[in-house]
Amino acid sequence: MPNDSVYLNLKAVQQNTYDAIVVGSGISGGWAAKELCEAGLKVLVIERGRMVQHPNYPTAATPVWQLEHRNKLTTAIKKDYFIQSRHYSLQEDNYHFYNKDIDTPYIEKQRFDWVRGDVLGGRSLLWARMSPRWSDLDFEANAKDGWGIDWPIRYRDLAPWYSYVEKFAGISGNKDGIAHMPDGEFLPPFEMNVAEKYFKEQLEKNFAGRRVIIGRTANLTKGIHNRVQCQARNLCHRGCPFSAYFSSNSSTLPAAQATGNLTVITGAIAARVIYDEQKQRAAGITVIDRDTFEERSFYARIIFINASAVATTALLLQSVSNRFPNGLGNGSDQVGRNMMDHHKGLSFSGEIEGMKDYYYYGNRPTSLIIPRFVNMGNDKKEFLRGYHYVGGASRPRNSDTGGIGVALKEALSQPGAWRISISAYGECLPYADNRIVLSKNEKDKWGLPLVETDCSFKENEIAMHQDMAANGLEMLEKTGIKNPTVSGSISYPGNANHEMGTARMGNDPATSVLNAFNQMHEVSNIFITDGSCMTSSSSLNPSLTYMALTARACNYAISEMKKGNI
Repeated sequence: MPNDSVYLNLKAVQQNTYDAIVVGSGISGGWAAKELCEAGLKVLVIERGRMVQHPNYPTAATPVWQLEHRNKLTTAIKKDYFIQSRHYSLQEDNYHFYNKDIDTPYIEKQRFDWVRGDVLGGRSLLWARMSPRWSDLDFEANAKDGWGIDWPIRYRDLAPWYSYVEKFAGISGNKDGIAHMPDGEFLPPFEMNVAEKYFKEQLEKNFAGRRVIIGRTANLTKGIHNRVQCQARNLCHRGCPFSAYFSSNSSTLPAAQATGNLTVITGAIAARVIYDEQKQRAAGITVIDRDTFEERSFYARIIFINASAVATTALLLQSVSNRFPNGLGNGSDQVGRNMMDHHKGLSFSGEIEGMKDYYYYGNRPTSLIIPRFVNMGNDKKEFLRGYHYVGGASRPRNSDTGGIGVALKEALSQPGAWRISISAYGECLPYADNRIVLSKNEKDKWGLPLVETDCSFKENEIAMHQDMAANGLEMLEKTGIKNPTVSGSISYPGNANHEMGTARMGNDPATSVLNAFNQMHEVSNIFITDGSCMTSSSSLNPSLTYMALTARACNYAISEMKKGNI
């Protein structure tokens, strides 16, 4: 292993020293950069992906008919992106943002769909933008049912930070008064269409305690912070030149850049954390240039690791030393364990009669939500935790064409009947044997050990999945939906893109990696606020929680630096 001593080449050390280093530029990394830069720290962001300059997204305004293959994946693309193409979001119009799997393999002991961005901003350019707050239904779950370890925080600890990040990110939504899905600092909500309002009325009438609400989404319904209102194109996955949805590229990184305190390097693969045995603290990060294979080291007083759960875990496990022979901060043997992701895969749909004199404007970029309604009190199921549904109604093109030529074109120009479609997302429990490790034998082309994934959904998730199927179909049947159908099967871990839990928070260093402020128990100047920090998974999208945890951790880190504690 190369000598990472901070005492060699003092001039180079001085030139490559910052107040803080942030590894990763996605949702949490972007927030860390913004908060630390605005506090006056000189910050280096290390990103392994390619540079993407906002607002220069290559296909943002390209009509589908101008794409060579009409937005379909070719055999050649699928060959190079054989993991990424397992996910619905990879298309011809945006595959250039994703990781090319043929260049970056990993070992699947059990199938794991590791979906990765390969650009500055990471998956903040590609996420679905659903931004609900979690509640104590989530933060207290482990303690109440005894599965996993207790969170070291509760909703009250995060509530002001949810408000803080919502005001900057721009979250549209309605104040619905649902205790386990708390209201936030919302911009005006997107509107339900007429068929969705009918579905909401019928479902809430036929099922006591169930609600249908508009999704809380990081799309602007009015302009803020020099960002423009959403144009309702629903092309967010291509990158938004209007800055109308929250991404690191359009929001947090420009804010960090405006301070004059930000430095960004791309194409830099974080290889290991440099650990100072004498001072018992992290000294910096060694990176490998993805093109030249050259190694460089950078140094800082504090380090935020935000590379996403799998990559963050790999970096910790790669960072061995005399003090940490099994990986940095891994005295608990919890680094890499407790991998969680939401399980999904079921699709429910049917036809809504009538209302054919109604239509809608644009392509709204968010869905309806049917919040969790199982295991909420006296309705105990044969499984722990719960799930929710998302969906919406639309009028697809008329499928009853009945002709060719002019007749076909005229028929296709008319909308068909209203249809409703919903899908379900369920919580995954933390299992110690759902884990990732590093291969002892195989390495990538940069000489780093390959990641090995060994994760599966187990009896609790399978039982929940069956309940999701039964309830989804019943809801369509009892709301008067015609010809309701259910299709699909349970997904594989990773495919929901919400992998989390591999460096979890907790009160006890013997069973967790991070404390209540996302600070590593055993290395006090390292903070981790991406998905790896999560102690349970909820069924709700976690990205807003990552944002709030990051802002809170930055505030704490800056305070501790001022006190001289780190």
